[in-house]
Amino acid sequence: MAEINKNKKQTPPPPPNNPFMGNSKKTDNKNPKGPKFNAYWVYGLIAVVFIGVQYYLSTSSSPVETNWSEVKSTMLANNDIERIVVVNEKKANIYIKKNSLQKYEPQFNETYSKPAEDGPHFTFTIGSVETFERNLREAQESTADEILPEYKEERNWAGELLWTVGPFVLIILLWLWIFRRMSRGAGGGAGGIFNVGKSQAKIFDKDQKVTTSFKDVAGLAEAKQEIEEIVEFLRNPAKFTKLGGKIPKGALLVGPPGTGKTLLARAVAGEASVPFFSMSGSDFVEMFVGVGASRVRDLFKQAKEKAPCIIFIDEIDAIGRARGKNSNFGSNDERENTLNQLLTEMDGFDTNSGVIILAATNRADVLDRALMRAGRFDRQIHVELPDLKERAEIFKVHLRPLKLGDDVKVDFLAKQTPGFSGADIANVCNESALIAARKTREAVTKQDFLDAVDRIIGGLEKKNKIISKDEKKTIAYHEAGHATISWLLEHAHPLVKVTIVPRGKALGAAWYLPEERSITTKDQLLDEMCSALGGRAAEQLIFGRVSSGAQNDLEKVTKQAYAMVSYFGMSEKVGNVSYYDSSGQSDYAFTKPYSEKTAELIDEEVKILIDGQYQRAKKVLEKHAEGHQKLAEQLLEREVIFSEDLEHIFGKRPWDKKLLENENGQDQTKKEESPEKTENKEENTESKPVSA
Repeated sequence: MAEINKNKKQTPPPPPNNPFMGNSKKTDNKNPKGPKFNAYWVYGLIAVVFIGVQYYLSTSSSPVETNWSEVKSTMLANNDIERIVVVNEKKANIYIKKNSLQKYEPQFNETYSKPAEDGPHFTFTIGSVETFERNLREAQESTADEILPEYKEERNWAGELLWTVGPFVLIILLWLWIFRRMSRGAGGGAGGIFNVGKSQAKIFDKDQKVTTSFKDVAGLAEAKQEIEEIVEFLRNPAKFTKLGGKIPKGALLVGPPGTGKTLLARAVAGEASVPFFSMSGSDFVEMFVGVGASRVRDLFKQAKEKAPCIIFIDEIDAIGRARGKNSNFGSNDERENTLNQLLTEMDGFDTNSGVIILAATNRADVLDRALMRAGRFDRQIHVELPDLKERAEIFKVHLRPLKLGDDVKVDFLAKQTPGFSGADIANVCNESALIAARKTREAVTKQDFLDAVDRIIGGLEKKNKIISKDEKKTIAYHEAGHATISWLLEHAHPLVKVTIVPRGKALGAAWYLPEERSITTKDQLLDEMCSALGGRAAEQLIFGRVSSGAQNDLEKVTKQAYAMVSYFGMSEKVGNVSYYDSSGQSDYAFTKPYSEKTAELIDEEVKILIDGQYQRAKKVLEKHAEGHQKLAEQLLEREVIFSEDLEHIFGKRPWDKKLLENENGQDQTKKEESPEKTENKEENTESKPVSA
């Protein structure tokens, strides 16, 4: 209304001969349509009518409550009663003579409702009929005109009907309301509960076009090529069928979370010129038995009617888990029934020509074998974490809406985010913009991106966390131990920076840039274990005691050692065996795949590996004790140090040159990064040190 009044003031006044033209025109423009109809209005109207009827009945003319003593002493004594009517042998209604009504007007005005002029005017409850008749005769012994009571039977038909039929009507209405809510949550729509078995898939066709295209999918070159071929087959099938080829019946997108599986499916929906059905695996599962199988049948029925088309089932592991592996032993699992129907529809007795199935999951190891076979999912497209070049392409997509500073380089950002998925990179870009806005900058700088990476990996900085001097010294020597050993070992990951500023649950952290390698050798794993044990070894050497600060390091080292012995076959005593089950078919097995003697041998080998690397870490720190101490003192003073500080203390790593040559001439990049890191280091030294 405020906006309409404001427009009225700005609009010139209408002509005098039609003063309402301007207002009506404005109102029509602002409210072209009336409010939408809501079913709850009907319920509200019924409630208002019911309350109104009750109010009318309760406030209509009704007799005034009295008692026998007043009737005897006043009304009978003054001969004001015309007749007495006993209703249902419970109540007595008193009718006053018309010429005596004025005496009782004050009593009528005191009550909430005034009785009718014809009566009854008063009423009271009698005990029993015999007692009432005896009392009435005794009260009229000296009266010439004796009044004899009349008897009348009345029935409250509305009340009896309400108490008889009302509970059943209430139960039916409650039942309909509950099932309507359930069917609405299950996509009931028109038809209510009878549509609970209908498919919940969203249909995208020419009327509902998806704007995402393959141009919006950065990286994933091989996966896009496989998907584009399916789209091309739908657009131009003659190109493939003329050579005798058949269209693939299904493609399964497999990969870690956040790698772009659903984004690829959205791109297919945007690029394909055929109807696209999108549904989640959990949409098939319902509390009613048989609903999942019914929805699968309805989904494929709709798809056949609109063939050629594509069906996309996201998170298919919700219904595609291996049968017989459910923890509810012996129960009739609704998921298994749904899976059986899905298998039949995908490739059963009846053929589904022109219907292509796309599915996505990050748990391919738990899927049923029958679902994975050729003929149902002909292709398994692995969508892995992006490599260096693909991360650069993804950064280019997410950097488009940001206002960037001159120092932001896409290649540098790609190098700083190894192991990041596409979703992580999108989060980095968004977080960097928020950090820049928090610092009231005009553009997002390189430092903002580095802070965003630290924020995502390590967590939020806790500068005000209470840490004593002794604890801070222990943390400094602990982190300096990690940094020293990782710098001095050939296969350890290159260090970026070390900080003792608490982040998240960690009291200190060291940032590394791991190599992007496809296979890992035993020497590389041992160097990483030695580097991880450097913090515990430093505490033992410097303070002669150990603390709980190495819990995360020990957990990582223990898992790595068990993997080396029991998975990778890197133990001479255990041999070249692997007890890892990549199929995921033994999730609910109660026995280990090896004997107790072998288990003891594995435990012994793991302990030998960890103890050996721990002693190795202590020897490295003893040999370079002076450099380790300098590094810890710098950490205590500045709270954050960079790789240039380690280079100044220990000298250049002899393996860096070989590493840089393997990364396609990145010596120049290294030289460009060093001044920037030095500049960041100086900034952190001036203000309260934070990790950058």
